Amino acid sequence: MKSEKLINTILEENPKLNTILHEADNFETVKKELRKWVMDYLRNHSEALDYYRMDEKGRKCYEKLEWKDFAAIRIMDYLNNEGNEFEDKNIRGKNIVTNPFTILWHAVKHNNIAAEPAFFKDMLYLFRQFSGINKRELPSKEQIQKWMDRHPSGLDPEIIEIRKKNKKRIIKIFIKKMDDGDILRHKFRFEPGMSYKEKYNQMLEWWDTKTFHLQFASRTPERLNKLLGRQVDTETMTVLFDAQDRGIPFFVNPYYLSLLNVDVPEKYQNTDYAIKDYVFVSKPLVEEFGDIVAWEKEDIVEPGKPNAAGWLLPNSYNVHRRYPEVAILIPDTIGRACGGLCVSCQRMYDFQRGHLNFDLEDLKPQEKWWDRLPKLLQYFEKDSQLRDILITGGDALMSSDKSLKRILNEVYQMALNKRNNNKLHKKGEKYAEMIRIRLGTRLPVYLPQRVTDNLVKILADFKQKASKAGFKQFVIQTHFETAMEVTPEAAEAVRKLTSAGWIVTNQLVFTAAASRHGHTAKLRKVLNDIGVLTYYTFTVKGYKENSHNFATNTRAVQEQIEEKVIGEIPTDKFEKIKEFPHQAKKMKENIDELRKECDIPFLATDRNVLNLPGVGKSLTYRTIGITYDGRRILEFDHDRTRTHSPIINKMGKVIIVESKSVNDYLDQLKQMGENIKEYESVWGYSIGETEPRMPVYEYPEYNYELTEEITNLEI
Repeated sequence: MKSEKLINTILEENPKLNTILHEADNFETVKKELRKWVMDYLRNHSEALDYYRMDEKGRKCYEKLEWKDFAAIRIMDYLNNEGNEFEDKNIRGKNIVTNPFTILWHAVKHNNIAAEPAFFKDMLYLFRQFSGINKRELPSKEQIQKWMDRHPSGLDPEIIEIRKKNKKRIIKIFIKKMDDGDILRHKFRFEPGMSYKEKYNQMLEWWDTKTFHLQFASRTPERLNKLLGRQVDTETMTVLFDAQDRGIPFFVNPYYLSLLNVDVPEKYQNTDYAIKDYVFVSKPLVEEFGDIVAWEKEDIVEPGKPNAAGWLLPNSYNVHRRYPEVAILIPDTIGRACGGLCVSCQRMYDFQRGHLNFDLEDLKPQEKWWDRLPKLLQYFEKDSQLRDILITGGDALMSSDKSLKRILNEVYQMALNKRNNNKLHKKGEKYAEMIRIRLGTRLPVYLPQRVTDNLVKILADFKQKASKAGFKQFVIQTHFETAMEVTPEAAEAVRKLTSAGWIVTNQLVFTAAASRHGHTAKLRKVLNDIGVLTYYTFTVKGYKENSHNFATNTRAVQEQIEEKVIGEIPTDKFEKIKEFPHQAKKMKENIDELRKECDIPFLATDRNVLNLPGVGKSLTYRTIGITYDGRRILEFDHDRTRTHSPIINKMGKVIIVESKSVNDYLDQLKQMGENIKEYESVWGYSIGETEPRMPVYEYPEYNYELTEEITNLEI
C-alpha cells in the first residue's frame, strides 16, 4: 500500500486525529491536542495510567493492561520522545530521529511525505488499536495445535527416510571424489582393491564418528552445492561466493548437511527454512562483515579495567562475566571452534577479528594453556559470589575427551579449594561455593556422533566426584533451532547425556524462520519428548548484519502470550519441577508425567528474552519511537527478577533500534508462505515484561549465611 493511501486511511478511520492535524496552526498545538486526547482516555483507565507513569511496574500490572492501553501508552511515549535522537548501529552508529507526529503532520498539512510506507502502516495499526477498530483475539488451544502440526519433526518416519536418501547421496559423492583423488585424508583412506560395496560400508562406519564429519566438512560454496545435488539457487550461490571473498568462514559438516531438503515431496518443501537460515549467510551479513561491532559490551575488555558490567577479569578473552553468580570460561582448545557456523551467531564479532575460527589443528591446546588454566580458575575460587561456571567457546564439546577431562579435573580442584577455604571464613563472611556447572554446546544438534560412551563416562565420573566438592546441578546447555533438527541421532545423544546424570536444556534463537506460528511450540514439544527442558527463547542479537534473521521483539511477546501459554505449568507443580535437575536420568519420564498431569503439550520452562548489551537478559521494554522507515525504537529495562551487578543502578535504560520494521518482518513471513492476517496482533505488542524464571533453574540455597561482599567489582 502506498504512503498516500495509508495516510488517507489513517485520517478516514480517525476523525479526531484528522481534525487535530488539519485545524492546528503549528506543531506544538498538534502535540498539545494529541496529549489531551490520549490523557483523557488514560485518566479513565487508572491501571494503564499508573503503568504509563511507572507508578506501578512488573508482570502483574502488565497483565492487567487492556489492548487499547498498549496503544495509548505508546502514543504518549512517542510524544514524550518526539524529536529525540538515538544512535543507530544499523547505520554504522549514525544518529536517527524519532518524529512520527512531525512526519504525520507535514504529510497531512503540507503534503510533504518524508517517510516510507512501512512507517505509515505501523501508524495505521497504532491508531486502529487505540480506536478499537482492531481487537486482539487470542488463538484457541486447538488453533495453536494446528499451527504446530504444520511443522514436521526430524523424528517423523517420512523425514527419516528423506535424510537416509540425503546421506546416501553424500556418501556416493565422497566415494567418487576419493577415488578420483580430489579428497585426500590421512585418517580416511580406502584399502587397495576394495569393492564399491566395501567402500560404501566403510563410509557408513566413518559416518558414525565425529572426526569424519569434521574432516569432510564443506568449507567452500562449491563443495556445499555439490553435496546438495547442485540445487542451491543462483542468487544464494552469489551471496555465498561474496561471503567467501570477504573472509566469512564456511563450515558445514556432512551430517548437518544431510538435514537440508533435496528433492522432497511438495508437502515438505521449505520445511527446512530454519536450518537453511543457519547455514546460508545473508546479503546484509556479507555487506557488514568487517565492520560488525560487538553487541556484547562486556565482551570488550581492556587489561586492568572493568568490563561494561563493572567486573574485573583475569584476561580479555578466556573469562566473560555479566552477572554476580556466573562467569563464562572459554578454553584455548579446539573448543574455540564449533561443529558448524551459525550465521547469526553472537560470536561473529570474534570470527571477524580472527579470535574464533575453524582451523582445528591450530586450535589444539598448547602447554602454556594448561599452565594458565589453574590461574584462570583461581578467579572463580577467590570470588565471593561466583557459584556457576559455564564452559563454552566456540563449543565446549569440540574439545577432545582428553582436553575436556583435564579441564573438568581442574574445575573440580578449584571447587574443592573454594569449599576448603570457606571453612576459614567467619559466619556471615563465607563465599558462594560452586554449585552449578554448564557445558555450552550445539554438538548434540550439529554432530551428535560426538556423544560417545567415553564422553558419557567422563561426564558421569566428573559428576560423582564433583558432587563431593559441592556441585549440585550438572547441565548440558544446547541449541536446537527447529524440530527438524531433532533426529534419531540427536535423541540418542540426549539419552546418553542424561544417562550420565546431566540434564539437557535448550536455548532457541528466535529467527524469522523459527518465529512462524507453531514452530517454537512444536520444538518445545518435541524436545520434551526426548527429555530436554527449554531454557531461553532469544531474540536475534546484532544489528544490520543479522537483519535477515531478526524477528521483531513484538513477535517474541506475541509468541509468549498467545502460543507458549498452552504449556503453562500450574504453580502447585513448581516444587515438583524444581527437583528435576536432581533426577536427570529420569528426565524424559518426569517430563512426560508432568505433561500428562497438567494436560499440556509441552512444559513452558523457557523465557522469551533479548540479551541486552551490558545489562543481561530482559524483555521488559516500551516502544518509545519509530524511524522514518518503520523500525521501532525500544527502551529496555533490566530483568528485576534476578541479581545483577550493582552497576545496573548507574546504567539506566538501554535503547535498541530494531534492524527491521514490523511491516518488513511480515513481508518476510509472507514469502515463507505464512498467512500474515493470522499475525495481526503483532503490531500491538509495543510493551513487554520479562517472565519470572522457572524454579527448575533457580540456584540451590546454601546452608550458611553468604557474605554481602562483592569481589572483582569496580564501579
